Amino acid sequence: MLPLLTFVADGREHTLREAVEVLAEQLGLTDDDRKDTLPSAQPRFVNRVGWARTYLVKAGLLASVHRGTFRLTERGHKVLAGKPHHIGTRDLECYPEFVAFKTKTRKDLPDIDEQSEPRTPEEILAAGYDDMRTALAQELLEYVRSVTPRFFEELVVELLLKMGYGGSRADAGAAIGQSGDDGIDGTIKEDRLGLDVIYVQAKRWQNTVGRPELQGFVGSLEGHHARKGVFITTSRFSGDAREYSERTETKKVVLIDGEELAQLMIDYGVGVQDVATYTVKRVDSDYFTGGA
Repeated sequence: MLPLLTFVADGREHTLREAVEVLAEQLGLTDDDRKDTLPSAQPRFVNRVGWARTYLVKAGLLASVHRGTFRLTERGHKVLAGKPHHIGTRDLECYPEFVAFKTKTRKDLPDIDEQSEPRTPEEILAAGYDDMRTALAQELLEYVRSVTPRFFEELVVELLLKMGYGGSRADAGAAIGQSGDDGIDGTIKEDRLGLDVIYVQAKRWQNTVGRPELQGFVGSLEGHHARKGVFITTSRFSGDAREYSERTETKKVVLIDGEELAQLMIDYGVGVQDVATYTVKRVDSDYFTGGA
């Protein structure tokens, strides 16, 4: 918040977009820093600058002006005159307006006093979502490992169909079948027109899939006249197996381990159901700056 307050010390009106660009330069942000986004696709740095502005406005150190601009207030000028080394949430709690804001919204609004890793409400929400998704994926994988071979076959078929492969369910079901060894294999259409085929092997294993299994899989691609393959396992792949798949030049092989399988099932709605949906919105500053 201090860099933002210092930026507007010239007394002129500024936009959030201007502040983001100037502060990014001052703080030495890299291109990767600028590209870092929240799950909502909003740049993380823009989100943080936006919340810093909100807190300073609520504390009366900044004032919102017309057309989405803001400027320094007399109170903000006095704070800067004191040459502070840091401005955090606790520093703003001496202002009744800010205390009222926290009380009216949420008493547990995040502190951004911590210099190590301050987090905005969106970041806290995203972290909570990630934790819930990780726990869901682990639970989902336990279910997958416990189903029957027939159910596992149907699960793989349904997932591939929802991902856009296989054409119709009848086509996919006929192409992928049981093969013993607690796994399934077969070929599936890459698209509904069947312009190319993909060889699929899926193993409901507990043990790590090693390089020998991958070599056998790549060899099977030749017998099925397939140039592309997907190897799915409920366990994991060894480092040698992944290295071998990456060095296979004539065949394109995609490896999906148990963790990624569970994540794909969540993304495409296989074996899970919606509980609640939250829509996070933000102010459209262009709306307020585009009019007369």
